Amino acid sequence: MRMDMLLTHGARPDAARAHRRPADTDLIGRTEELRVLDEWLRDPAVRLVTLTGAPGAGKSRLAGAAAEAVAPARTGSTAGSGAVPRAGVIAVVDCDPADPGAAVAASVRAGAAGGGRVLLLLDGCDHEARPAPVDVTRLLDTGPGVVVLATALEPLGVLGERLFPVHPLPVPPDGEYDEDTDLERLCAVPSVELFTVCAARARPGFAVTEENGRAVAGLCALLDGLPAALELAAARTRWYEPATLLSRLRDRPGQLHGGPAGAPERHRSLTALAEYGCRGLPDAERALLDRLCVYRPGFGTHALERADEPAVDGLLDRGVLALTDRAGAEPRYAVREPFRSYRGAALEGRGELTTARDEHAERYHRLVTAAAPRLAGTEQARWLAVLGAETANVLAALEHSHARGATERAATLVLGCRQMWPARGLLREGVAWCDRLAAGVPQAAAVRLNDLGGELTAALGDPVEAVRRHRTALADGKRLGDRGLSARITAHLGAALLATGDAPGALASLEPAVAALEAVGAAGPAARATTTLAAAQHALGHSRRAADLLDRGTAALRRLGDLRGLTEARYVAALLAMSSPDRPDPDEPAADAALREALELCRDTVDLSVLPRLAEEFALLVLRRTPAQQPRVVRLITAARTLRRRTGSTPPPAHRAALEEALTGIRSRLGWSPYALAGAEGRALDATGLIAEALSAPPAPPGKATGTGEKRLTARQLQVALLVSEGLTNRQIAARLDLSEWTVVNHVRQIMRRLDCASRVQVAWAIGKWT
Repeated sequence: MRMDMLLTHGARPDAARAHRRPADTDLIGRTEELRVLDEWLRDPAVRLVTLTGAPGAGKSRLAGAAAEAVAPARTGSTAGSGAVPRAGVIAVVDCDPADPGAAVAASVRAGAAGGGRVLLLLDGCDHEARPAPVDVTRLLDTGPGVVVLATALEPLGVLGERLFPVHPLPVPPDGEYDEDTDLERLCAVPSVELFTVCAARARPGFAVTEENGRAVAGLCALLDGLPAALELAAARTRWYEPATLLSRLRDRPGQLHGGPAGAPERHRSLTALAEYGCRGLPDAERALLDRLCVYRPGFGTHALERADEPAVDGLLDRGVLALTDRAGAEPRYAVREPFRSYRGAALEGRGELTTARDEHAERYHRLVTAAAPRLAGTEQARWLAVLGAETANVLAALEHSHARGATERAATLVLGCRQMWPARGLLREGVAWCDRLAAGVPQAAAVRLNDLGGELTAALGDPVEAVRRHRTALADGKRLGDRGLSARITAHLGAALLATGDAPGALASLEPAVAALEAVGAAGPAARATTTLAAAQHALGHSRRAADLLDRGTAALRRLGDLRGLTEARYVAALLAMSSPDRPDPDEPAADAALREALELCRDTVDLSVLPRLAEEFALLVLRRTPAQQPRVVRLITAARTLRRRTGSTPPPAHRAALEEALTGIRSRLGWSPYALAGAEGRALDATGLIAEALSAPPAPPGKATGTGEKRLTARQLQVALLVSEGLTNRQIAARLDLSEWTVVNHVRQIMRRLDCASRVQVAWAIGKWT
């Protein structure tokens, strides 16, 4: 039995425990945890606290730091010395978990004599060293001032036990790093901070840079933010660059080994950590772990059966399984590294890995097949969320099916995800799968794949290529004799032709397509095609006909509950409101209302293919209406641009030019620093944040068709007007905007006419009212 009395400011004498003493960097990312533990250990009502979690999560270090924080090191007191404070923990006793009932009476008496308390530290209460609940209870009964702080894989099961789960450190969102991401923000992520500090120990001067940031973020995500794993990986930077290290570890993270000589054997490699954590698992929990280890992190209850619930609870208690989202409609889980790769290697060694992946692929094939018919009606948002959350596993099932030669099954998955590809912004991935599979499946499936490839190509911003794909699909599809399929493809062809600027060609495709779809009872596709037909009629100057068609299509989409189709319809409504041959000024309140509804619908579907367009159009509308909102406009356009980079989409040339002109004008008005700050804030917005940013803009006043004079200015005229309000001469404005002086003169004349101003002073006064 070892029972070392740890004096308040003393050191543990045995090297086996030396790894627990926290160095300056050992508690990175643990400030809040340490604060809570300090509060608990000072609370007289708390008698037993157990830190639980996976091996390598940092339980021992956190417990040691908490114990030292509550000990009165500043007083120089020692247990039984007579200089004992009347309150607080006076001493820490390092007990052996294998023999927790050892004689601690002397320490307890010393604490009681001083009116203080004694903290008994039981580290590593696992396996053969796990104390029986009765022994822990006996320790607590030694005296009213005794507090037990334990570390264990699982709860000790003692009445009154307070559990404190110790989780791995947070990792960068999605495990990704974009070059536009603020490097300082990335370095502040606790897992990245710990990796950086440990790498600098192994390789002096190491730092996270724009060049290696993506690889460092990937390493932290791959290793699940597990401190022990991050330390082992960081040590290898003395040989490898982060990108090389990530490539070497991607499929075999368990190969990491090494560590300080004083560390326990279980901390010397990830395989040893995983073996330690899995030791003694009941058969049901081990079987479930083997089944789940092939799942990509972040899977829902679709991966589980009702009979699995007890085993799930056991794996959660041990930290092998983690809850990644407990706030959603259903819980989501992940098998943590290193258990995932450890059990995967065990399955591979037994020749059972392929069977486990077959079962995984079959489960997700059933999920996609069940979701497909529900993606066009009132359950669309829910099932888009389900497939969106399971994207990684759907893609894994797709890869496995294709690798196994099940091409038709893979094609079924691709087509079943028809709505998921654009909604999740997986445009390039979807096109690649359509091309990869089209040559190896029956003609009916090939036609649908070519048609889907055309839709996704159009969403990427290449309508010319989309037209080619749709025409190929239409030519092949006509030989199948499926009228409904041909009508759908024709409608998609019409949309692509409209995007190329060929409004007459679009009209020629869309009118018969709508009639055919309505004839075969395809209500959803017919409603979507009707709204596209409305846009074609509008492009040809038939505004009354366009409005009637749009109303009809919108009403049908509302009735069907097709939120994605309705989002597109409201976008078309905004475009119609902003330009009409029979109306001299745009109806900005109507456009504002349509775009706001589209953004709210997009919040429900999280449609990443349409969101950048909505945000950009809304930003330009806000700029025309309220120049004081210029920083918000920059945030919106920058966030939309970041989303486009993620999805691979590009705006049409004319639209892109309008956006650049708007940003140029704002930069000249705001100055570089405020402009750059707004841009950085925009790049930090995710899809949900982008929508919230847009919807928080002041709405257009209702009931006005034209609004104030400001709303009738073009983006360039608005730039000039703002500079006039600053007192700049025509020549100075020309130099600032890189225009000729004569062009500025013409702009000023137009501004004065549109604002009904007789002088530059009145222009400045009018602009001053807006800002």
